[in-house]
Amino acid sequence: MGRTLAAAQERPALIAAAADLKFALPDIAGAFARDAGKQVRITYGSSGDLARQIAQGAPFEMLMSADERYVFDLHRAGLTRGEGALYATGRLALFAPRGSPLTLDADLRGLQVAVAEGRITRFAIANPQHAPYGQAARQVLERLGLWPRLQPALVLGENASQAMQFAASGSCQGGIVPLSLASAPEIAKLGTFERIPPEWHAPLRQRMVLVARAGPVASAFYDYVRQAAAARQALSRFGFALPEGK
Repeated sequence: MGRTLAAAQERPALIAAAADLKFALPDIAGAFARDAGKQVRITYGSSGDLARQIAQGAPFEMLMSADERYVFDLHRAGLTRGEGALYATGRLALFAPRGSPLTLDADLRGLQVAVAEGRITRFAIANPQHAPYGQAARQVLERLGLWPRLQPALVLGENASQAMQFAASGSCQGGIVPLSLASAPEIAKLGTFERIPPEWHAPLRQRMVLVARAGPVASAFYDYVRQAAAARQALSRFGFALPEGK
């Protein structure tokens, strides 16, 4: 019985993570395994979909959301241990694959010109209905006055990672995607990107929380993401802004 309980306590923790963490989180999980000798299993998706799965009983022990509102919703439903902690603020980038007619510049004037000239026929963003980065991308396009014109050309990813795949594949002329994905070496070699000013959209306040059923390994990973220098360095390296004091 004791060995069975110990095995259960040391089993890999099930982590639900926003898709913008696809490249940063494996580094953190690897450092956690080295430093703590414990393992996590990560499922990536849109924050809205993952939160809904948790509300419906999915066995995740921790949620790393790209929008803190989903964490607060789960807390109000009595499904989490408190309101969690802010672990990062996300950033957006405009990405153009190799061969794209899209010219990149700091104020996105090239995108406006390309849209006006009809050179953008397929443009990738995450689905704004349940992906925080898609909601932010829509805000940017609305700010630039491009949302009505671009809507027929939009290719919607189910999450930020799929939107990045669409934008980088060459099937689209570009896309608005997470900086954390666009700047990853394996993606950056497929095209170019330009950072989008963070004031052009609502802050992507990324919050994590332990689900009520979380075991000791999930609790240890939560603390590691909050406190370990390796975790902070990985997030910063992939373009995330860290909470004050981190």
